[in-house]
Amino acid sequence: MASKSPLSKVYQIVTDRLLAALEQGVVPWRQPWKSADMPRNLVSGQAYRGSNVFALLCQGYKSPFWVTFKQALAKGGHVKKGERGTPVVFWRWISERKNDAGKIEKLERPFPTVRYYVVFNLEQCEGLTAPASIDAPTGFDPIAAAEAIANGMPNRPAIVTGRRASYAPASDVVTMPERESFYAAAGYYATLFHELTHSTAHASRVGRKLSTDFGSEQYSREELVAEMGASFLMARCDLIDESIDSSAAYIDNWIKALRADPSILLYAGQQAQKAVDYIARPVAVEQEEEEVCALAA
Repeated sequence: MASKSPLSKVYQIVTDRLLAALEQGVVPWRQPWKSADMPRNLVSGQAYRGSNVFALLCQGYKSPFWVTFKQALAKGGHVKKGERGTPVVFWRWISERKNDAGKIEKLERPFPTVRYYVVFNLEQCEGLTAPASIDAPTGFDPIAAAEAIANGMPNRPAIVTGRRASYAPASDVVTMPERESFYAAAGYYATLFHELTHSTAHASRVGRKLSTDFGSEQYSREELVAEMGASFLMARCDLIDESIDSSAAYIDNWIKALRADPSILLYAGQQAQKAVDYIARPVAVEQEEEEVCALAA
């Protein structure tokens, strides 16, 4: 039997840790966290992205700051003896390579490669100091921020009123119940962001293959993309949905899906991040991720 690739092992490690959280009744992508709680690199200050956010959050540390072993040493500190790190994955687009003559040439079609690094929380280190906490600006209005994101989405699908929340790919229409039918405004925006994340699968936006086959692997992947995308957007607004579903049946469904396919987590995180970048910050982010990779090396 062929041995697993290093990346496959990382998929399994990250998935196993999230499975452990789920088995304890904790749903990492449904936790009430704000933008200030986003895990970030201590050296660069950059927030981690995609599934890395949930992999780091579920470790349970209070500090949002993380470093590699080398970064801790470079900052004059060190990782405590016996501490176990957490792998984080970065996607990097390769747009050039050396030809047979040893010269750098541009590629007609850039392709993605994946790297991973092991990071440690600040609480796992000694001799390092955390920066000042990040607070929301004075007068910040979470509801106004959520409304601005929803209204500012480029090429947004039509939103109509109906009894059930849904996204119809064929007509490219999001259906939402009346706001008054939700117990709180946060619940309304969590649902809206979920459906808008689904809508980024449309070919005119990010583009993903959607499945209406309930219970299929592809359906589960897309649902996790929407769950994570909504969670990222809610955190940007510092909105907390107190009605989040953490029922035993809900948790059991995700345990089964993740056990069946350990790669689903990293796929969903990557696609959710693309969706969020399209909805709330439609700019290229590949260079930003390359810079984080360089800082972590």
